[in-house]
Amino acid sequence: MTEAEMTQADKSDEDLVAHALDCARRAGADAADALLIRGRSMESRVRGEVIDFVKQAQEQVLGIRALRSREGGMSSAVTSTCDLAPEAIEAMAADAVTLAKATAADPAAGLPDGGFATQLPELRLVDPDDRTVSIEARIDDARRCESAARGADARIVNSEGSQASSSFSTVAYGNSAGFLGQYESAYHSLFSEPIASDASGMQRDYWMTVGRHLSSLEAPEAVGRQAAERSLRRLAARRVPTCEAPVLFEPRPAASLLGQLLSLVSGYAVYREASFLADRLGEVIASPGFTLVDDGQRPGGLGSKPFDGEGLPTRRNVIVDDGRLATWLLDSYSGRKLGFASTGSASRGPGSTPGVGATNLWLEPGDVSLAEMIAATDRGLLVTELIGMGFNPVTGDYSRGAAGLWIEKGKIQYPVEEITIAGNFGDMLKAVDMIGSELLWLGSVAAPPLRIASMTIAGE
Repeated sequence: MTEAEMTQADKSDEDLVAHALDCARRAGADAADALLIRGRSMESRVRGEVIDFVKQAQEQVLGIRALRSREGGMSSAVTSTCDLAPEAIEAMAADAVTLAKATAADPAAGLPDGGFATQLPELRLVDPDDRTVSIEARIDDARRCESAARGADARIVNSEGSQASSSFSTVAYGNSAGFLGQYESAYHSLFSEPIASDASGMQRDYWMTVGRHLSSLEAPEAVGRQAAERSLRRLAARRVPTCEAPVLFEPRPAASLLGQLLSLVSGYAVYREASFLADRLGEVIASPGFTLVDDGQRPGGLGSKPFDGEGLPTRRNVIVDDGRLATWLLDSYSGRKLGFASTGSASRGPGSTPGVGATNLWLEPGDVSLAEMIAATDRGLLVTELIGMGFNPVTGDYSRGAAGLWIEKGKIQYPVEEITIAGNFGDMLKAVDMIGSELLWLGSVAAPPLRIASMTIAGE
């Protein structure tokens, strides 16, 4: 049987990627890569006693990037399809080459110059026993979570629901430079958002648990109770007078700050001069003890993968080392633009060219607990939730809505809402004067609690 006669079912994902690369070369590509992602997912939300929705889905997408050598560099184009029949792949590869021929050359474009992953480590990205989990089992998890949230206190009067999800995916990638690899991963979550009410009004908050393995999730009852406690503590919230004071961040909103910092150290933001840190490599940009790490090979990490979007091995990158900006995050394109090698940080989807993305990003924890940080704060704000987006990466101006808990003489006094916290992000990094010990993973970005010595708190 010839390759053209083989059916889709006869081919593995790596076979299909190899076929796509052969088609691109035959169509005239000087270089090419291909990415095939298959996934299946299930999701359900329960509100009260009612199943709000149930979703089950499957998808498959193949993307081909064709590159052509021209005067001044290489031109490239990307096409993608859900049709994995050999003739459909052949037609799509030809389209990609045709589009590449009509695209301007770029001296930084092209595949990596080498150094592809040769051995794929076992990163515990999926538990084989989880592959057979049923939607009925996940509905039961959501029910138990919702029941625990609603039963925690008579003041829990309603909810936005409790939601359970599981997804499984396989990623196969190859390029014409000789790399071909595949890995499988899973993602499971449980989320609850109850509504509390008393004479002061209504409040909501949420809690969640996530992991690569179902066995690593918190118990549904624990998630529901924690969500209820968070909603209840927001009752009778008030505004505070505008002032300058220390601002503490719980791990969840602290992780949001790391996301802002990530946008500043992406190679694309740097070469486009869209980051106020663009000329600060090697300089001290944060307080002592502030160490930011990105590691794509953390076992069981929600951002872990054995190779990046260009087939290079992922690795541990210390971005900020004890306050000093040590590296950018780079793929091969942004690395060429800046004169550096890739940091193994390429991220891409089947229908797009590579970009830069973090894997597992975290701030190294300190040695004090959040309770000790509160006790050490004479007067200030503990942020439990950030609202909206007000950040200028060029100037560093930072302003966001917030909700939280007011601290007086080292103790929580009352909940706070309808306020804004503001400052300059560069000044905020240097004003981090306490980093907590409780590192919390609720996604691929994690942070311990931290305190910024002074920010503007705009209230009444």
